[in-house]
Amino acid sequence: MAKERITASDVARRAGVSQPTVSRVFGVGAKVSENLKLKVKTAAAELGYRPNTLARTLATGRSRTIGLIVAYLDNPFYPEALEKLSLALNEIGYHILIFMAANQAEEIDPVVEDLLDNQVDGIIIASVGISNTLTDRLVKENIPLVLFNRGQDDPRLSSVTSANFEGGRTVAQFLVAGGHRRIAHISGWQGSSTGRDRQAGFIAGLKEAGQELIGCIDSRFRRPLAAAATRQLFSAEIVPDAIFVGNDHMAFAVMETIRTELGLRIPEDVSVVGYDDVSMADWPSFNLTTVRQPANRMVEETVKMLMSMINGDHLTAQKREIHGPLQIRGSARIPEGWSNEGV
Repeated sequence: MAKERITASDVARRAGVSQPTVSRVFGVGAKVSENLKLKVKTAAAELGYRPNTLARTLATGRSRTIGLIVAYLDNPFYPEALEKLSLALNEIGYHILIFMAANQAEEIDPVVEDLLDNQVDGIIIASVGISNTLTDRLVKENIPLVLFNRGQDDPRLSSVTSANFEGGRTVAQFLVAGGHRRIAHISGWQGSSTGRDRQAGFIAGLKEAGQELIGCIDSRFRRPLAAAATRQLFSAEIVPDAIFVGNDHMAFAVMETIRTELGLRIPEDVSVVGYDDVSMADWPSFNLTTVRQPANRMVEETVKMLMSMINGDHLTAQKREIHGPLQIRGSARIPEGWSNEGV
């Protein structure tokens, strides 16, 4: 015999409150005193009551779910950022559905189709581009979408990134001030805005100082390619005395190759600077000087932007670039007058 379903009215009778009060306690955003909330949730636990989220979705037209698409989790920046996104969304009563997709715009369309089938209220795409065809459809259907850590030229798309160009320029200024004259760059994927902008800023900063790169290799944000690029740079006639690496994930591979395969010292023989400031960068074995991606502020801005779109407050696309400081540690020669607060 099927067990009789416990309703909100049953909980209300047990707690000695009204049924609308129970609905407010299990709703999102309603103001309920802590004492009343405890009374209702205690009664619900005693009765084994679970709110009917499907019915709430049908009634409100919202699933309280956000779709999150990411290309890869090898880079430790993304697990850290996804955790922050999940916690921030949970705090305002949303859950996330995480989907993996290849790092190509044409591969993401079927993944978005799956998210739309799940009736998500909005979509966050982390470090993946999307096609014009898909953008056309999302705009037509008014599906809120924010690109996280990836820009795109399409003026209809909202995005939140760090100030990648300025970050690259700062690294150039830092290395030049440290007396380096043979500077190379192991870049991130040039098919992405992050890889392009960091490289462009770095080259611009060197040009302002009257220098240019002795070598530049696109390693597509991949560790094995970064290690191979390091070997290639040091097999040339003129070898670098400093390398700016497009992200920390690759920089760790560069440092390991320099130390274990090439037998060189960091920073005495060659300085290494990364980008992201993941938690591993502060480990003594790496002690990596790197540009910090302000993940907390990027997440805060992404959630704020997405919620404003879901609530209909902003109908036009927004683009945010958030400054991240250079975190100076021991992997690069430190110029006189430089500190983590700047010059």
